[in-house]
Amino acid sequence: MIWTRRGDTAAPPPRRAAGAADRGETLFISDLHLAPGRPETIRLFLEFLGGRARRARHLYILGDLFDAWIGDDDDSAPYQAIRAGLRGLTSVGIGCTLLPGNRDFLLGRAFCRDTGCTLGRDPTLTRFAGVPTLLMHGDLLCTADLDYQRFRRRVRNPLVKRLFLWKSLAARRALAEDYRRQSGTAKTDKSAAIMDADPGAVTDYLTRFRAIHLIHGHTHRPADHTLAHQGQAARRTVLAEWHPDRGEVLVHCDGTWNREAILPGGAGQHGTACA
Repeated sequence: MIWTRRGDTAAPPPRRAAGAADRGETLFISDLHLAPGRPETIRLFLEFLGGRARRARHLYILGDLFDAWIGDDDDSAPYQAIRAGLRGLTSVGIGCTLLPGNRDFLLGRAFCRDTGCTLGRDPTLTRFAGVPTLLMHGDLLCTADLDYQRFRRRVRNPLVKRLFLWKSLAARRALAEDYRRQSGTAKTDKSAAIMDADPGAVTDYLTRFRAIHLIHGHTHRPADHTLAHQGQAARRTVLAEWHPDRGEVLVHCDGTWNREAILPGGAGQHGTACA
């Protein structure tokens, strides 16, 4: 593969993405953390859906599209606009796959029905230019954060999710806000290393799923890592977090990988000549 940069700078078995992802552009984003209190980031995402994303074949959103998703019945006005934006993308034949993140793992069938998106499994195994590639949100890689991993197992329990969704929207919003406060406090007491991907976990997932390229988000530490793995060079690509004035998309086209800046008004959204 050719790597260039454009602009500034125990898990379930994997689901193999349908088809060989070798024709046309494929886009990857994660960690937008959209919320009613972040209108600029929502506007940037909607511009992206109506512009740059329309020149692609497929869009993968690798978790945390939302800062907190409390159920598909949340009818807040910003979420209606996001649903409409995604539906506009898929209605013109562009595929969109959502992986659950640690903030929006309650995305469900109704959201997919409204938007035309497909809900993927974390991890998902696919191929790009013949290279076996593992797509993850990334929180499963942070194995040193034992408190978080215990919390993750608890809230992903089907019974716990069902009990939460039975509550009123108001009660769920209050609980989500309380979780955000607790999460922010907990992060201040943890070292940077604990909240990063563990090298051993990265190797384990690559080995388990026979992949030599891993793409994930979650850590908000965008970088392109090369590592020795079973006698060959493997890759770990970490996606960038979005902000009100800037996002980033990873682009695959004909075996070439680029990062593109996504800026307000469509600035920085180049596109590639991809068959």
